Amino acid sequence: MAKKGEKREIIRLVCTEDSKNYYTTTKNKMNTPNKLELMKYNPNLRKMTLHREKK
Repeated sequence: MAKKGEKREIIRLVCTEDSKNYYTTTKNKMNTPNKLELMKYNPNLRKMTLHREKK
């Protein structure tokens, strides 16, 4: 979680296809209040897959 007064928080992006692979990143919770979705590489499947934010 973000510390008091910080606008950026650490999030986890989990793969939608196998749910085993994940990336961690930060996002500005004031600018992007919605859940983040990015295309990232999954080495287990060896292809680009959709990763969604999970708390």
